[in-house]
Amino acid sequence: MTLTSLNLDLSKNSIGENGAKYLGEGIAKCVTLTSLCLNLSYNSIGENGAKYLGEGIAKCITLTSLNLFLNNNSIDDNGAKYLGEGIAKSTTLTSLNLDVSDNSIGKNGAKYLGEEIARCATLAKINLFLNNNSIGDNGTKYLGEEIAKCITLTSLSLFLNNNSIGENGAKYVGEAIAKCVTLTSLSLFLNNNSIGDNGSKYLGEGIAKCTILTSLN
Repeated sequence: MTLTSLNLDLSKNSIGENGAKYLGEGIAKCVTLTSLCLNLSYNSIGENGAKYLGEGIAKCITLTSLNLFLNNNSIDDNGAKYLGEGIAKSTTLTSLNLDVSDNSIGKNGAKYLGEEIARCATLAKINLFLNNNSIGDNGTKYLGEEIAKCITLTSLSLFLNNNSIGENGAKYVGEAIAKCVTLTSLSLFLNNNSIGDNGSKYLGEGIAKCTILTSLN
């Protein structure tokens, strides 16, 4: 059997890092996968579990679509780094949907993720859920600088709500968006932060430079 598409929902199953290891090893053997959707939310896999998954995904070198739901797993900054390293080796990715919300990810984790995602040179669509973490202004800066390097992007959704982002963080987001000149669709979630009036101004100025946008949320 040649498997090209896998959709697996194991959310809320207490699989832990060992379960994530076994899953990663199995996924690594599916060398013909082009589409992978894996839901492991609420499973306490931790940073080691994230590492195992990243290693498995790294061997799926024909992936074009990757959907990973890893919210509420305590993966922290190191886990974010391991995941990013695995994703970066999927050099044929055109669509990435990554949910790492509620994972105690700080500015360094945001930096690691951004750096690795930027290595996926064929990405056209990114949905990135980082809500309910602690990336702050600096994490937003690092993330924005790297996403701006994704020069093939046409669709971007950023979920950054509840991340202790102030007006400077909003400025960094605006600056990054302004450099994504191929965007036609943008969804931006910054609720429950502290961007204030100036932050709103910076965001608006950045969005205004996306001259071919057809969809804005």
